[in-house]
Amino acid sequence: MSERGDADGATSVAIACQGGGSHTAFTAGVLERVLPIFDGDSYELVGLSGTSGGAVCATAAWYGLHVRGTEYAAATLESVWRDFAATSPFERVANAWFVALAKFAARGGPIPLFSPYELPYTKFGRDQFLDTLETHVEFDRIPDLAADASADLILGAADVTEGEFETFVNEEVTAETVLASAAIPTLFEAVGIGDHWYWDGLFSQNPPIRDFLTMPETASEKPDEIWIVQINPKHREEVPESVEDIADRRNELSANLSLFQEVYFIEKMNDLIERGSLPQQYKPVEVEFVDLGSDLPAPTKIDRDPEFVDRLLQRGQRRAERFLRSRR
Repeated sequence: MSERGDADGATSVAIACQGGGSHTAFTAGVLERVLPIFDGDSYELVGLSGTSGGAVCATAAWYGLHVRGTEYAAATLESVWRDFAATSPFERVANAWFVALAKFAARGGPIPLFSPYELPYTKFGRDQFLDTLETHVEFDRIPDLAADASADLILGAADVTEGEFETFVNEEVTAETVLASAAIPTLFEAVGIGDHWYWDGLFSQNPPIRDFLTMPETASEKPDEIWIVQINPKHREEVPESVEDIADRRNELSANLSLFQEVYFIEKMNDLIERGSLPQQYKPVEVEFVDLGSDLPAPTKIDRDPEFVDRLLQRGQRRAERFLRSRR
């Protein structure tokens, strides 16, 4: 567990970043606007967690903060997502083809199914993912940074063979653990770490939240607030009826399942604290959301079009500014 800074009177905050593929470029935009408030005396950042694309954002932000501060963290987030975008002619064609195929499948169209172990492109995608991460994050520095870090870094993944949830914390974070958190089974081979094999953290904690409460030993080390950057909407205005809308809603509900189990855990803890049923090492924690919205279909979670990524970054910045104004 990282040591906390001495921030008398400051509200301690942990930020949890939900996964959602390319949609998590929104999270990068949110973090770019939110992180600078921790340079002041009102708020103290005590943790960042993430799953899948949220793990990418949490890692880039945590690394940038502890290397050179909030401006560098924002620049790192921006650079990572610019490099993830499909910019070359080949990438643009491949991206458009994959998105069109995903939309066709969401409408119920028949498509051939292939294992990622059968397609050479998946290995190229894995290598490109790791190269992009390692270009912007010096993972060999993370153990030393974690030893003196003011905030914890927690990534979620799913152990394929054991059927267990796994979190990688602080010095355990490597490029491979970020990949493990983002390894969608239909796109990536399972990621081997030690004697275990991992898939996308969307099957586990999306994102890890309760760790913020269970890792600290004393109430003073636990966050006062947890801010959740939510990619998948909780509410829909209408019951989905078309094949595509049903597929979208099913994707959203499954991605939110673990999130709201985690939130329920916190709400139950708060209720027990209010009743005086828990010992003093616990304290009530407020949960706040910064949400993407509900207008993006599930197939666009694999869309790496540069203009689309840029719109998500800008939306994240706007939503974050609105969130911060509401707190003032």
